[in-house]
Amino acid sequence: MDFDLDPGYLIASLVVSGIGFVIFKYGRSQRRFPHMCVGAIMIGYPYVVTNVPLMIGLVPVLCLVLWGLTLLGI
Repeated sequence: MDFDLDPGYLIASLVVSGIGFVIFKYGRSQRRFPHMCVGAIMIGYPYVVTNVPLMIGLVPVLCLVLWGLTLLGI
């Protein structure tokens, strides 16, 4: 198993997971299922995605999906 200690990857995964945690906690307190799902995805996908630009690029996409679901009233 390859163990990667790239500082960019570590900081990016911390930031992405932190944003996901905040979204998840908000969704849990407001009982909003889409927020909890997007938050859980953002917490977990840094473990799978090891490419830093792709990891950072998925954050706005997931936030836009969440925004669209919120506008639809889901």
